[in-house]
Amino acid sequence: MDFGLSAEQDQLAEAERAWLVRNDPLVRVRATLDSAPVTIDPAAVAHATESGLLTLLNPEMGGTHVDLAVLTEAHGYAASALPIADLTVAAWLLDRAGISTGEGSLTGLAFGLGRRGPSTPVPMAADMASVALVGEAGEKEYLSVVSAPALVAMSTLDLTRSWARVNLDGTDVTDLDERTELPAGTLAAVRDALAVHRAFDALGAATRLLDMTVEYAGQREQFGVPIGSFQAVKHHCADMVVAVESARASLWAAALALDTSVGAARSRAASAAAAYAKAAAARVASDALQVHGGIGFTWEHDLHLLLRRIKVDEAFDGTVAEHRAALVTA
Repeated sequence: MDFGLSAEQDQLAEAERAWLVRNDPLVRVRATLDSAPVTIDPAAVAHATESGLLTLLNPEMGGTHVDLAVLTEAHGYAASALPIADLTVAAWLLDRAGISTGEGSLTGLAFGLGRRGPSTPVPMAADMASVALVGEAGEKEYLSVVSAPALVAMSTLDLTRSWARVNLDGTDVTDLDERTELPAGTLAAVRDALAVHRAFDALGAATRLLDMTVEYAGQREQFGVPIGSFQAVKHHCADMVVAVESARASLWAAALALDTSVGAARSRAASAAAAYAKAAAARVASDALQVHGGIGFTWEHDLHLLLRRIKVDEAFDGTVAEHRAALVTA
């Protein structure tokens, strides 16, 4: 099976990375880091909307999860606050249900219907005009769009994004007047997609940590030579490369499965890749911190922002342990 990207996908990734370099999200993070939560850059919303990226998975666009994956990884690399995968999967779901929320408005996505208590975490929920809530009632699957939802803010390690849950206050799916029944299996497809793309985000952050670490190891000197010449540092960097590349291969396979497989086969591929990639990204973050030494612990260095992002990605949309458990019982 060929896991390589097409020329068009390489061009898409290159174009998105170039835009993110010109509009560095970490500049916005640093501007408010000590005073307020980060917000989504309006320029990023305009760019994604005008480029059709937020409707990439809709039938008229003809995009695939592999196409979306290159964007997700690029935004993870840049530590972007725009949750591009969540928004795009939500747009696909709304299109599938025949629901329109208005051009240019952002709709988040969460599992919440049928739950007692708040929904699953939503990235940048405070910037969303609405949230698409999905869930089950009996054997049926439903979607309900909640405009201006009441939110329960979350305090997480992540300083590059804000997170919140929708406060359902005990509301059950049967209590909502406006809900749309979804085809059977839709929730599993959404769950698998979010798991894979959350792991792609972690991979992007890990790739940036790898690049930062290799650059630092070539510049930082001890005893008159670059620390990159020391065997222990070489081993750390080599381990990071292996972790990043093997995680990327597993996630490409999972993204392809999102497009071509159904049911248990798709879910197994998603859980296997998410478990491996999230664990690999966490190891890369740990090794990056080791190689950077004292400077990596400072507030002013960007390393901790990426490490924090990876740890939150690792926790949401299925932990490593949860995805491994799913594979055991599959």
